[in-house]
Amino acid sequence: MPAKSKLGQNFLRDAQAIARIAAALGDLSGRTVLEIGPGHGAITDALTARAAHVTAVEVDHELATLLRVRFAAEKLTVVEQDVLQFDFTAAAAATGERLRVAGNLPYYITSPILLHLAEHHAALELAVLMVQREVADRVCAEPGSRDYGLLSVTVQMYGPVEKLMTLPPGAFSPPPEVHSTVFRWRFAPRFAELDVEEASFLRLARQAFAQKRKTLANNLRAAGYSPATVTAALAHAQIDAQARAETLPLESFAALWRCLQAGAATATGDAAAPAC
Repeated sequence: MPAKSKLGQNFLRDAQAIARIAAALGDLSGRTVLEIGPGHGAITDALTARAAHVTAVEVDHELATLLRVRFAAEKLTVVEQDVLQFDFTAAAAATGERLRVAGNLPYYITSPILLHLAEHHAALELAVLMVQREVADRVCAEPGSRDYGLLSVTVQMYGPVEKLMTLPPGAFSPPPEVHSTVFRWRFAPRFAELDVEEASFLRLARQAFAQKRKTLANNLRAAGYSPATVTAALAHAQIDAQARAETLPLESFAALWRCLQAGAATATGDAAAPAC
């Protein structure tokens, strides 16, 4: 069945890579695995050999039909749905355990899928995902590198990530124009550990990276913080006044969030302000 470019279909055909992806999920005995975008079922085949059951989310009707014919119903359930609409929390509740996820993600919606997984982080244990190499570089980037940015901070706040392997275009059919990287994401959110509130912390991260060429202070002022508030918060958080967002580790972002929250609370007389 030919690939549909509008759905970003590039089917993995490298047997060694398929085996490594399945192995990277760990011991799957007695478990249900969730697969995103199974395509022709190459990775699905390896997963059904290891797991008690696989639930595959596939938006392409023709491929979904093919998978239902190829695999026994007791080994594979095919959910014909856009993964961005799929309820991972409900799926985990149905199995009674946090899910392990595998997927060769469509490159044109990779970031939305990662954010969707983050939204359901409480239902997920780990994910082994294949994405465009440049996206994996951003996801796994360290502070101070040119790839470190909003996606790095967002993903890493939900748990540690590690690159596993990079594959050339020839590992796929049809070959994409880019290399692909597989990374593993273990879901262990850091919000409580760093003493920050999830939604407002992520909002601060978006503000901090709004204009990458600008300093952190300029981005915060552009977001509506007063110059005095920004200056005080940076000083209390021990962040250089000329620092850029891409130089800050998660711990420094958390310290900045706490100082900004404390400043706002002080201005309104709120005694329950977080410690800065």
